[in-house]
Amino acid sequence: MSAKSATPQFAGTGRRKRAIARVLLSPGTGKIMVNEQDADKYFSREVLSILIRMPLLATGQSDKVDVKAECYGGGVSAQAGALRHGISRALVSMDPDNRPPLAKAGLMTRDPRMVERKKYGRAGARKRFQFSKR
Repeated sequence: MSAKSATPQFAGTGRRKRAIARVLLSPGTGKIMVNEQDADKYFSREVLSILIRMPLLATGQSDKVDVKAECYGGGVSAQAGALRHGISRALVSMDPDNRPPLAKAGLMTRDPRMVERKKYGRAGARKRFQFSKR
């Protein structure tokens, strides 16, 4: 049996807008890797780095687990939201007792907001073309 399969891993999938994050948690020191890069390097804005650590801080697991994630689709901000959702789901699969603090912080709910589709005869979803009286 290989050493890789000996360590327990817990998976979670997070979604936000068009972004999807597949997350694997394993016991470790708190290292977060996204698309084989350091999370702080991948999410260059500090706000996004704080956002992805929220589930770990809410459960007190920030220095006890390593996070390995694959994010794709959407933009960087949506990927950070998807990663946060995926980490929350993985923490619950790791220990069901993590659910109450995560739910109280609002981290278990998928953000349902999506881009509204463009309608025919309009410039965008709601914007109209300029009206000309004559």
